[in-house]
Amino acid sequence: MVVETSKNQIILNQIVGQKKESRLLETDVIVNDIKPDVLNIISTNGVVSVYKKEIMDGKVRIDGSINTYVIYMADDENGSVRSLNTSLDFTQVIDMENCRENMEAQINVSIKNFDTRIINGRKLNIKANIDVSVNIYSNETFDIITGLEKAENIQLLNNTQTITSLVGNGTNRVVAKDTVAIDVADELAEIMKVNFRIVDEETKISYNKVLSKADAIVEVMYLTEDNRINTAMTRIPIMGFVDIQNVNENSECEVQNNLSNLIIKPNSIEEHSIYIEAEIEVICSAYETREINMIEDLYSITDDIEFTKKEINAVTERNKICDVYTAHENIRIPELTGRVLDVQINPFINNTQIRNGKIIYEGNLSLEILFEQNTGINMRVVDLPFNFDVVSNKIEDKSKVETILKIKQNDFIIKDGTIEITVGIEFNISEQKNRLLNMIEEIKMEEAKECNTYSMVIYFVKPGDTLWKISKMFKSTVEDIAQINNIEDINKLTVGQQLYIPRFCKNKVVV
Repeated sequence: MVVETSKNQIILNQIVGQKKESRLLETDVIVNDIKPDVLNIISTNGVVSVYKKEIMDGKVRIDGSINTYVIYMADDENGSVRSLNTSLDFTQVIDMENCRENMEAQINVSIKNFDTRIINGRKLNIKANIDVSVNIYSNETFDIITGLEKAENIQLLNNTQTITSLVGNGTNRVVAKDTVAIDVADELAEIMKVNFRIVDEETKISYNKVLSKADAIVEVMYLTEDNRINTAMTRIPIMGFVDIQNVNENSECEVQNNLSNLIIKPNSIEEHSIYIEAEIEVICSAYETREINMIEDLYSITDDIEFTKKEINAVTERNKICDVYTAHENIRIPELTGRVLDVQINPFINNTQIRNGKIIYEGNLSLEILFEQNTGINMRVVDLPFNFDVVSNKIEDKSKVETILKIKQNDFIIKDGTIEITVGIEFNISEQKNRLLNMIEEIKMEEAKECNTYSMVIYFVKPGDTLWKISKMFKSTVEDIAQINNIEDINKLTVGQQLYIPRFCKNKVVV
């Protein structure tokens, strides 16, 4: 006979695979006929967009592009500075052993560096070294037994567990547009370089919806018709709703904003302005933390019960931790004679350890400094290693962490050929704790085939015994054994202690 039970449903969102790989992308670029020949490469930069991901059994496919900007010294009489803009499209397949088609993937693609070489004055070879980070999540639904409809003569061992369950997830694509005015004295010739980053992310929850808000900071370096270099910057609001059934104010939300496409071009409608359009994929997951009084073990004092147990890896806690690493550095550049046009920061984590309530990071900051000198413009690359510890009472040695780095501050001052740079890197950490739980599945009960009776049962406590184990062994109850043996604390037994065990048979106590 199947025993009727009451259940509590949970959805476990777990990391089942993590991988980080370096990949090399390569393309050849032909210089446009209207541009002069290339004499020397000054710098190469780019902005990554991921417009498609496909999750398959054993692998993940990622499609994207890099808007690539090459600044070069022209082979002309004036030695002028010019630029090339190209799209470096890519398709990457990452092998993930535990990946399945119905799972989810969190993907991050970042540029480590470029290597641009001159094949001839009209042709360049561009190599981009990228880091691809993939986290695979499974969403499994479990029905946890929390009670029995008819529990007559059945003894239950309950255990209250704190479990974080997935409420739901969803995505939405939003488009952020803006027109950036430039100086009226500037006749825009070409766009030379673009920096793009998303900051100040926040969420608000309404009925069955999550409102995601952020800002996109876009910095554009451009060349004028009279060969001057200038910059323009704008801050574009990003706002979009993600539909998630049953999400409410008690839910905790994690949001990831990914750039899917970026268009930056001279405005064809308004003079002295630049048109910017960014397509953002907003990915949101909502969770709730509940205390569930689950049945850990059971038996009947009169009947035979059979059940199976399944081990599940439950998320018992999720936390968000944020900390900022600040670096101050004086960089001497003797050839610097004019402005610093741009300082681009690329942060990388090389090693992560969790120990003694802290996360220990080792990494480096790659600074690309574009500056003016007597002969035009030049670039200096500076690598700054860093060690940074994030301390929190939420961190345990077995915690699983995911870290996303964001540039919080990028300030610089020029003094006598020295650049004083202050860099702030925000560490956004998602921390979770997991615990293996034994979940009871279908319960069946049959009338006991045998019922041995004894006038008295005497038992001597062995190592590892508990009153529950002893009661289950003899089909007695914890309460009756404690009462007959005058045990005040049911959690304290002594090895060798003599116990009198009351026996049950056909609903009658036998002693």
